[in-house]
Amino acid sequence: MAQDDWVDPELQNATAYDNLRVAIEASQGALSLLLAVCDDERLRNEIIARYQADLAPDIRCYQTTLIRGEPSLRKTIAQLVEANEYLQQGGQAVITVTGTEQLYFLKLGEARSEQEIFLGYLQWTREALRDFHFPIVLWMTYQTLTLVSQKSPDFWSWRKGVFRFAVRKKASVPVGELDAIRSTLELERPDHDDTLLPLEDLKALIDRTEQQNPQDPLLATLYNQMGRVYGWRAERGDAQDYAIEQAQAIAYFEKAVALQTELEQESELANSVDWLAGLYDNQGRYEAAEPLYVQALALRKRLLGEEHPDVATSLNNLAGLYDNQGRYEAAEPLYVQALALNKRLLGEEHPDVATSLNNLAVLYKNQGRYEAAEPLYLEALAIDRRMLPADHPDLVIDLVNLANLYRVQKRWAEAEPLYSEALQIRKKRLGADHPKTIRVRDNLRKVRSHLQPNFLQRLLKRFTR
Repeated sequence: MAQDDWVDPELQNATAYDNLRVAIEASQGALSLLLAVCDDERLRNEIIARYQADLAPDIRCYQTTLIRGEPSLRKTIAQLVEANEYLQQGGQAVITVTGTEQLYFLKLGEARSEQEIFLGYLQWTREALRDFHFPIVLWMTYQTLTLVSQKSPDFWSWRKGVFRFAVRKKASVPVGELDAIRSTLELERPDHDDTLLPLEDLKALIDRTEQQNPQDPLLATLYNQMGRVYGWRAERGDAQDYAIEQAQAIAYFEKAVALQTELEQESELANSVDWLAGLYDNQGRYEAAEPLYVQALALRKRLLGEEHPDVATSLNNLAGLYDNQGRYEAAEPLYVQALALNKRLLGEEHPDVATSLNNLAVLYKNQGRYEAAEPLYLEALAIDRRMLPADHPDLVIDLVNLANLYRVQKRWAEAEPLYSEALQIRKKRLGADHPKTIRVRDNLRKVRSHLQPNFLQRLLKRFTR
């Protein structure tokens, strides 16, 4: 997302909540279709509880869930009204409807998906809802909202408002990130990268494939793809829970490695073991990561030859593990080899070359070889500023690494603007509460504390003049 497009999610959500509450209060005595959109189940439940508390006791609040086997909005509400005399008498009330987020987007072997059935009902629901004289808050995800606007235009035209709650934690993934399995997804527009696919659909597809044939080669691809999805989500700040989704990424890659080994899918196996090693490495599980990095490097050399960018990636990864363990003598020749290989294959001006420069500089910094590290950091930063967007994650790595070098050298004034720039990018890309954002913010706070004279020291100097 471009920096100019960024909107403070707290401000957006406060405005959306106020507007939703006003719409509920203003709609008493008449049918009003209010669409509330949120991808984070926890936040959604907090918002529902909040407006139910704020509206009571003047407006009674009822909550119901779509009937999974027959997801008709009209039938779901009718059952609630039939069981409640107050609603039948037309008292002041609001009905909250959830459950759209549970409906599958994929057909999963059926003639129609659950979402298609729901949208079909919804398109012919408007007139049938006329008997209900109160506001209805229908909660959905952003993926469902897009489909409602496209597939149920009659219902969409009757909406009284759409209230969008912003979250970084998403319940879906763009189809464009699922290249390896797109042909199996039964999508109407398989080439449309922006189509959002709920994660629960992918899990259901895996469960179905496991039941049909646990040795299906497609299953190994699905495991790898899901591992990638959860790994990317954890790193980008999209995860519902960082630790849980990182663990899910590991579990899927472990399954992928086991099945790919059994099926002798060596090319795919090299990718999976490299990913799995990286996840172990991030958790500090170095003994588990090392043999996988070694295996990935050996497979890539044998399958791709010595002169290949993926071999350089494996060299960098293994060297990084040794660096993390303080095994600098083992790490340095691998970093040097990777840097030379990337320069030969990709040219001097390439982001992967900048990554190799950064890695070698980190090693020198860890060894206290600051004069050797600084020019490499500066070169990497210059390359990425020329080659990458201004808010690219790799640029943040450059900024933080150089700032860290200046910080350990107590060059506070040089470190401060680098941390500050990195923090702004991290907040916009990952959110304020992501672990990586928090680390940058903490380092910036420490640096700024050194730039400002201690209050007690200044006070002491004042009285000792």
